[in-house]
Amino acid sequence: MDITIELGKHMLNIRAAVIIIHNNKILVHKNVNKDHCGLPGGRVEIGEDSAKTVKREIKEELGKEIEIENYIATVENFFRLEGKKYHEILFIHKAEFIEKEDKNIEYILHNKEGKDYLQYEWIDLNKIEEHNIVPVCIKDILLSKSFPVHIINNEMK
Repeated sequence: MDITIELGKHMLNIRAAVIIIHNNKILVHKNVNKDHCGLPGGRVEIGEDSAKTVKREIKEELGKEIEIENYIATVENFFRLEGKKYHEILFIHKAEFIEKEDKNIEYILHNKEGKDYLQYEWIDLNKIEEHNIVPVCIKDILLSKSFPVHIINNEMK
């Protein structure tokens, strides 16, 4: 069971995401029907730690095994989506694929769970400002290169 709690017009979300970088390109997931992208990952399940969450999510979504290399950030993320106010706690890890051939992947990957609207793309870190990545603080985290960090990202101001 995902840790998502609805409290009136508010949602509390506990989420974990992963940074995977190949040849100065970062893997992001994109809903082809939306104008933004984000880091791959998903909601933490009850009794599950954030590192296990990203490993499980990448296995479910891409069919790939990853190993965690580093802890990058905790983001307290406040935003609105579809009429709801969200308070999200986001844990971000850096990881790499375990299989040798997967470490060379730089092509678009497709969701293995049947979610045809989701695809996983590589974007050049040198052109990161050209992309609409959410939460917006992800760009600052990637460019800072000083980890771990704790950020409060409030888009409801």
